Amino acid sequence: MKRSAPFAPLSLLLVDDHTIVREGLRRILESTSEGFAIVEASSGFQALECLRRQPFRMAIVDLSMPGMNGLDLIRRIRSEYDGVAVLVLSMHAEEQYALRAFKAGANGYVTKDSAADELVRAVQKVLGGGAYVTSSLAERVVQQLNGAVEVPRHAHLSDRELEVLRRIVAGERLTDIAEALHLSVKTISTHKARIQDKLQLPSMAALIRYGLEHGLQEDDARSEPRPGPRSAGR
Repeated sequence: MKRSAPFAPLSLLLVDDHTIVREGLRRILESTSEGFAIVEASSGFQALECLRRQPFRMAIVDLSMPGMNGLDLIRRIRSEYDGVAVLVLSMHAEEQYALRAFKAGANGYVTKDSAADELVRAVQKVLGGGAYVTSSLAERVVQQLNGAVEVPRHAHLSDRELEVLRRIVAGERLTDIAEALHLSVKTISTHKARIQDKLQLPSMAALIRYGLEHGLQEDDARSEPRPGPRSAGR
């Protein structure tokens, strides 16, 4: 059942499992003249608790989080708190996850290596009722629709299958993936088998080779967290 309530003015929910990223985002947003009231959440489950306790105008959501990932969280927000705008801020390149995020119900997508002023523009655009899409993503969508650019095979994977694939390509063991995603090893093994079937790849080596060729490493899971969007002018 959807919940409706009057929104607090310019109240933002930052959802990211990396403390340093949330601190960076908070500094960027608080440096503007918008007067944002900011609340932080370190997981999708904690974000839902925050949404139950108070109203928000927008949630800024990371995609790669343990337990409930960002795409699942976006669907829950869209189902239960439809008036809350969602801006995705992710390490994943647009071509990997942006379309999936918009299909889940996001209103905008920004990568974490974007300049700080681009993040602010995206927030303002989405808060104003618009959608934030970069020109490069819009062009890529048109090219795919026109058949000018081939749609890769992994585009047909489910969101969970793509997440598992990215982690496999990054070198994580199935037991590590199961622990990170709060799933059983058997479930992860089933996902792996389905991925190989959909991609028509006969072995784990072929799976990893395909992922590397298409830049599908799970950077969020394997690298040190970045402090948020880089400052404008760098």
